[in-house]
Parts: sequence; C-alpha cells; structure tokens
Amino acid sequence: MLVDNAVIMAAGTSSRFAPLSYERHKGLTVVRGEVLIERQIRQLLEAGVGEVYIVTGYKAEQFDYLPGKLGVHLLHNPSYLTRNNNSSIWVARDVLRNSYLCSADNYFTANPFTAEVDGAYYAAQYADGPTAEWCMTEDSDGFINSVTVGGRDAWYMLGHVFWDETFTRGFLAILEREYDLPQTAGKLWESIYMEHLDELKMRIRRYEPGVINEFDTLDDLREFDASYVTDARSPLLAAVAGQLGVAQADISHVAPLKDATAAAVGFAFACGGKQYQYRYETGSLTQAAPSLA
Repeated sequence: MLVDNAVIMAAGTSSRFAPLSYERHKGLTVVRGEVLIERQIRQLLEAGVGEVYIVTGYKAEQFDYLPGKLGVHLLHNPSYLTRNNNSSIWVARDVLRNSYLCSADNYFTANPFTAEVDGAYYAAQYADGPTAEWCMTEDSDGFINSVTVGGRDAWYMLGHVFWDETFTRGFLAILEREYDLPQTAGKLWESIYMEHLDELKMRIRRYEPGVINEFDTLDDLREFDASYVTDARSPLLAAVAGQLGVAQADISHVAPLKDATAAAVGFAFACGGKQYQYRYETGSLTQAAPSLA
C-alpha cells in the first residue's frame, strides 16, 4: 500500500536529556552535524513521503521555522504536560491513515522509510541478553501477540512505526472510547495498544544493530557523537563546569532533578567521584550527601 503521510511526535519535554532539553527541544539537537528532526524529515521526503506533520508541545515555537524550510505541517498538542503521548495521537487523528508514526529524536544511520509498505509494523532491534526495553513476541501468523517491559534475547520496540488504515481505524476507535477515562491520561499509546493486541494487528519490522538510535541521556549522546564529550552545547553545563573549575568531559551521569510534582527544577551529575545538584531557580550548585548504601 502507498504511504499517505508521516506524523512525527515532538511534544514531550524529554527531561532525561537534561540539561540540553531544558534549553532546546531534544528533536532539534545537532547530531553528527545534522539537526535530528531535519534529518528524519529529509529521509521521509527522499523516500517519497511528501506529506509530513509535526506534533509540537514543549518549546513549540522552536519548530516554527520548519514549514518554511522543509514544507512540513505543524499540529499543536496543548495537553503535552498533563497527558502522555496518546494526546499527540489524538491531535493528529484527522490526518492518520496509512501513516508513519515517528519520534522527533531518532537518528537512523540508513533510511528506514519507503513509499510503499506491506502492513502495520513496529520497528525493532534485537537484545542479545537482558534488556529493560519493551520486548515483543509473535504468533504463528507473524503478528505481535505479547509485549513485556523487560526481557532477554528478544526483539524490542525501537524507532518508528507504520500504521495501515485498518490499524489506524481500530486504534482511533479504541482511543475515542477511552480518551476521557482518568486512567488513560498517563498512558503511552503503546500501552493502549498492548491492552488490545487481539484487535490491533501489527508485525515486527527487524533492523540490524546500529541502524536505529535514540539518546535518552547526555551520556548516550556522547557515546554516539564524541564531540559532546568536550562541548555539550549547553550554556548551563558550561557554567557549572566553570564554577567547579573542571572540563565538561569531567561531568557525567547527568540526570533531571525534580520536585514533588515531578516538575524539573535542575539536574544532578557526577564529577571527580562526587555527586552534585544544580537548581535553576536559585542558580545554586551543591554537593549531594554520599549514599549510605
């Protein structure tokens, strides 16, 4: 079947990508010389997918240049802070047909997109050994029949998805029934899919290791693009390094620091065998107490 369009989800805050995501949307990170979302849009266009939608939310204004530069369409998700990514599906429901569903922060070393697709699938890579990723199994007809969070020696969800029109109609019908339920707000769309595997038929699309890349943290990005070891392109991290009198390369294990409401208030990190915390509102840098474990 011919692909109608692609929807790239770029509404989330990506707080684990601290402090870079506090300053710029993660999808706009420059990786190996290219902006993540721009590279993905170009790969879609090169594959013959000419209609591309971007669902924005967090730092939405940073994407305003994309329609003029690459001809994409912007959709805004006003619920990005109060709901999980099922709200981005809801915002895009009128354009979803035979559609790629993508994340703004993936980096594909080879173009995974084509203008024609056989049917609905979830991209996957293989975990050789234990993994905390979402692992899938198939039934005798090749359809996904179980998804577990964590496993070993398994194909796990990573990267883009293709929804054919049958899958789209089925999923949107379920989402319409369940969207206003209180328990739905916090669910990933994949969680809703997992609850309806018998109704929603999708296969695994297997990729070789290294084709699909995502960077949950600054440390992940540094492993893929070594230029971030010495320069994280973050004024905040540069200021903290200057305050400590160290190189940026000496700072690692950066993680978001959140308050009781789960709002980001700073970031924690390791440096010189010590743990530190930096808080935005006060600009304070403190050494964390050692663990008693």
